Amino acid sequence: MFQDKEMVNDYLAGLNASLAGYANIIAQTNNSELRQTLIQLRNQDESRQRTLYSYALQKGYYKPAAPASKEVFQQLRTQLMAEQQQN
Repeated sequence: MFQDKEMVNDYLAGLNASLAGYANIIAQTNNSELRQTLIQLRNQDESRQRTLYSYALQKGYYKPAAPASKEVFQQLRTQLMAEQQQN
């Protein structure tokens, strides 16, 4: 029988996989009505994922990585902005 922690982690993994799949499918969808439907479904899954993530964090089922330093954050931000400007 599954314990609460196992069910939460399993559901989180499924939601995370679903979100990655939506990103790929949305980017390749040409039909605007279908694209909007997929975006709505993705947004709903993002909301569920955040709610479940908060629950898992509160219960101690999930331990996030240590936060990045300000220097690492700034370096990554600078790189991403430079890449965006190149495109």
